[in-house]
Amino acid sequence: MKEYIDQIDQFLAKNKRFAVATVIQTWGSAPRPVGSTMIVSEDLEMWGSVSGGCVEGAILKAVPNVLKNNKPLRLGFGVTDEEAWAVGLSCGGQIQVFIEPFLGLNEQKKWDILRGGILENRGAVLLTHLNDEQNEHILVLPNGETMGERTSDFLAQNALRAYSERKTQTLETPEGEQWFVQVFPPKPKLVVVGAAHIAVDLVHLAQYFGFETIVIDPRGIFAEKTQFSTPPDQLFVDWPAEVLPDMTLDAYTFAVMLTHDPKIDDQALHILLTSNVAYIGALGSKKTHEKRVKRLIQAGFSDTLIAKIHAPIGVNIQAKSAREIALSIVGELIKVKNQFL
Repeated sequence: MKEYIDQIDQFLAKNKRFAVATVIQTWGSAPRPVGSTMIVSEDLEMWGSVSGGCVEGAILKAVPNVLKNNKPLRLGFGVTDEEAWAVGLSCGGQIQVFIEPFLGLNEQKKWDILRGGILENRGAVLLTHLNDEQNEHILVLPNGETMGERTSDFLAQNALRAYSERKTQTLETPEGEQWFVQVFPPKPKLVVVGAAHIAVDLVHLAQYFGFETIVIDPRGIFAEKTQFSTPPDQLFVDWPAEVLPDMTLDAYTFAVMLTHDPKIDDQALHILLTSNVAYIGALGSKKTHEKRVKRLIQAGFSDTLIAKIHAPIGVNIQAKSAREIALSIVGELIKVKNQFL
């Protein structure tokens, strides 16, 4: 949705009506994943895609009635093998698309809050009731705050779970109602403890793959003298205990220990292990990690918490150079980030 905000703002400023078509379910080799969005104006101007070209024509035909009646519409499509080949797939599949008047046309306050969450990198979850009678939405924020007339504990809890798992999906309530749970995630954040030489390539690759990067190192000579080819978004010449408590350490936060100095790495681990971060990795050999585990046990950490640490770090690609080690770490970050998709 973020890529369409400028166009949405222009439509709203011109009082132009438009609809949003969203892929809500897929089966087989569907052309576009769940959550893919297409925006169509009353003049049939089109942005985005729900199928890569297979069913867009049918969406364009349906939008005028959706806008005229101010009611949503749920459509199912089968993508044939021939159509699938045309959009680069080896075989066909099925998709369901939900078309509705844009949220901001009927529920402006919810759109204003959702828009702010997207632009300010706070994230949010939008629940859409999948019925053909009226628009109905519930907005759930990462802090648990909700906005919607029929919010229930079941819906709110499942929205927060979807947010933590980064998983957009269709949900059925115990009463048999279907809701589309659409996650608008913040940018994932990588916290690198230690401005080591590996950090240079790690920051570069992490930013390339869409991570916000934060480097923490109290050792001034490392933090200030390391030449980053791609500068981190933030660089702190402080101890982890001076920085991490002020950060949001949630399911969109990934952390890597690179210093080889127990005074620094362990201090960060003491904070991170009891947080909700998605990933904790620590550089070092198996023997180094065994020593790390002993220190953490002595500090009172349970086996369950210690097991959260990925060590040896990274996907095993027999990495040797700093660049290869950085690549293996980023591979593991992406694997964890996408594990529920």
